[in-house]
Amino acid sequence: MKLYSINTGHFKLDGGAMFGVVPKSMWQKLNPPDENNMCSWAMRCLLIEDGNRLILVDNGMGNKQDEKFFGHYFLHGDDTLEKSLAKNGFSTDDITDVFLTHLHFDHCGGSIIREEDLPTARPDDPVGRGQAGKLIPAFKNAIYWSNEIHWAWAINPNDREKASFLKENILPIEQSGKLKFIDVKDGISFTENIKVRLMNGHTEAMMLPQINYKEKTIVFMADLLPSVAHIPIPYVMAYDTKPLQTLQEKKLFLTEAQQKDYILFFEHDPGIECCTLQLTEKGIRRRNTFDLSDI
Repeated sequence: MKLYSINTGHFKLDGGAMFGVVPKSMWQKLNPPDENNMCSWAMRCLLIEDGNRLILVDNGMGNKQDEKFFGHYFLHGDDTLEKSLAKNGFSTDDITDVFLTHLHFDHCGGSIIREEDLPTARPDDPVGRGQAGKLIPAFKNAIYWSNEIHWAWAINPNDREKASFLKENILPIEQSGKLKFIDVKDGISFTENIKVRLMNGHTEAMMLPQINYKEKTIVFMADLLPSVAHIPIPYVMAYDTKPLQTLQEKKLFLTEAQQKDYILFFEHDPGIECCTLQLTEKGIRRRNTFDLSDI
């Protein structure tokens, strides 16, 4: 098995939303905002080479949205999914499995691309209405993995999350015939070396891959812990649908991770890929930080 960090670019989100009830006087030291109170965040995915499978965990925001959309989120930096894959000797055609932790746009937007050279979509098309090009899977040889609970949650979104569940990112996966569901239970195996941890505080049935790698345990944190700055228990995003449940999930996970010396891999931290944990007088905090390639 081999793991690769796949950088798909950075984007900006409101700092207050990202840190919830924590005062700006505290969080601005952790991720300094711009003049509009926006902080920069990574969209860092994980590529797992496991036997004859090449598994991509999440895939960033993609590039098919319009200028108005990107104007809200300020996609920036030189990294793209394709360039990051190529840097490691791969292309989108090599991916055999796309593991989607959840279906918010910054985690699954790269799943679907638009064929710009095809005729304009039909007016009755449930996706891509009024925009040129057919919506097709970006990874033509891959199976896309979600779970039935989260899928149902995403295609019938509540008002709080509706802006994050975009139909053009989600429905074409099912229409392509490449969607499969994990019979998700906490601790269920996805492969021999990958187990699934189920979390429900951020969104319903979010899946975190827990990977056995070089006799170590690595957990892809998705939006349970978007960054190192979110390790302290009260640092919970305002985006979470059930913040009190996130608090409990964080407490249980961090205690286990510290005691068992897990490595945490961060999807959104702007600079830090991985860390280990230690118990301090203030609670559990980061110990060592390092790149995935250093393991």
